[in-house]
Amino acid sequence: MTKRNKIIYWIATIWLSLGMASTGIVQIIKLEDEVQKMSELGYPNYFLTIIGVWKLLGVLAVLVPKFPLIKEWAYAGFFFLMTGAICSHFAIGDSAAEFFGPALLLVLTVVSWYFRPAARKLS
Repeated sequence: MTKRNKIIYWIATIWLSLGMASTGIVQIIKLEDEVQKMSELGYPNYFLTIIGVWKLLGVLAVLVPKFPLIKEWAYAGFFFLMTGAICSHFAIGDSAAEFFGPALLLVLTVVSWYFRPAARKLS
């Protein structure tokens, strides 16, 4: 792995982890704005806890060395979660500003997955 690719991987992975961890915590503590947005999207509030816990577990899976199969599942979960968020915002006619966060996390997910070192890939 080249130094350039390693830098790209770690920058994307750190930003992805920070984004997923921060939104996961906000969802677990059920911040008022999050509860309101989930209601607008038509989802039950208990989804916040489920999504928040899975985000935090995904961050752990992506950051901890080894366990490439679990990392693949975490990346897939992040991908499905962010595409689902984008589709949900689109379905209710939200403004483009609502798409920015999930779209950014989706891009970071793909970049982190693509540039991950060989030791973090399935053989």
